[in-house]
Amino acid sequence: MKVLIIGAGTGGLALAHLLKQAGVSIAVYERDMAPDADTGGYRVGISPAGSRALRACVPNDLYDLYVATCAKSPCYFNMFTEHLGEVLSFDIGDAAANTLDGEKNVVRKTLRRVLLRGLEDHVSFGKALQGYTRNADGSVTACFQDGSFATGDVLVGADGTNSAVRRQYLPQARLEDTGIVSLGGKIPTTAEAKALLSDKMVRGMSIIMAPMGFGAIIHSLEFADSRSDPDFAARWPDFVEALDQDSIGWGIWGARQNCPRDTAGLSGEQLRELGLELARDWHPHLRALIRMTEPSTIHDVKVRTSVPLKPWTSSNVTLLGDAVHTMTPGRGAGANTALRDAALLGHMLVAADRGQKPLIDAIHDYEAEMLRYSTEAVQESRKHMDASHPAHRPIVGTVQLAAMRGVMRIINATPVLKRRAFRQMMRVRGEN
Repeated sequence: MKVLIIGAGTGGLALAHLLKQAGVSIAVYERDMAPDADTGGYRVGISPAGSRALRACVPNDLYDLYVATCAKSPCYFNMFTEHLGEVLSFDIGDAAANTLDGEKNVVRKTLRRVLLRGLEDHVSFGKALQGYTRNADGSVTACFQDGSFATGDVLVGADGTNSAVRRQYLPQARLEDTGIVSLGGKIPTTAEAKALLSDKMVRGMSIIMAPMGFGAIIHSLEFADSRSDPDFAARWPDFVEALDQDSIGWGIWGARQNCPRDTAGLSGEQLRELGLELARDWHPHLRALIRMTEPSTIHDVKVRTSVPLKPWTSSNVTLLGDAVHTMTPGRGAGANTALRDAALLGHMLVAADRGQKPLIDAIHDYEAEMLRYSTEAVQESRKHMDASHPAHRPIVGTVQLAAMRGVMRIINATPVLKRRAFRQMMRVRGEN
């Protein structure tokens, strides 16, 4: 069996590794012109469930490299007011200590470079899909915009939110604008920048809960241990220079109707000014963080979400990751769900290749299970980022925010409730 994978993102490359290890013929086609193309986004948060799925896909030495190129695991998960008053803070240091089960942060470009290792002869860049055709012998041919073709037994669309495979295969699939506008950037971790954050913020992940449904995230990434580790340099000398510099990233989001202007088409300088305007009543340190950010690093993100699909008739064309279930960043589940897809689909295709089940049955079983868990993830993610939510209304939102902060403060001050809430949070991240 030969599998054509359209898209060299996290899910597509993880699937390619699993199939390659099982002896299945693979070919990956990516529209980016080069491996280090700036595809947007800096940090990828990998949950315990995402790490387990990745480990099920890649060779052990590659998993070790993934762990080594991750930033230090966060020690705290914090919730603050816009004035940096603590509402709730979990010490997750012990939970993050385990290299497999802990929370991970990795730079998107570095993760791609890690996952490309060992697949260099199987990935072609500059291959934007035009469409595909089904052949009389049951095979499928991918047609690329440069006029080239590739034929295989299975075609997997792992080509992201704007999937060309999905447009042709499932024209009924829809994306919806959540009405949320978002922008963010990052700055180098200097002494001046660190002085703006508390120790918990520097060593953890922090969410800002502001009025009118506005929110923000602050995340600190530190790679110093890997850069100074002689064992890392000895084992992966070609990756020392690939490690990202320590940085502090931030993002702000809110309902479009509450923003003074839309983010679409704004330059980095204009986005920075918009960020400062949105945070005009916030703590001066948060405003200083935005003001210190180089405009070229600031980008806006259109927050869209898939409309959950009903099951379709399975064939030798299928989809994984954002190509079939784009979700908001609200739960941090996008990349993790794509990895779960890759592990599940990979095992199903290997079973078909070994004659343990018919190919179409194997793909059907994958799609049925994938639709089950991804539909839940899409719906839960949307709850956290939807402009129609009452949190974005002036009066109702104010009351709701006060109530939520009050409950969180009670939990924060009550050890038994805090332990229970922490276990629930880690269970959700563990199960994804």
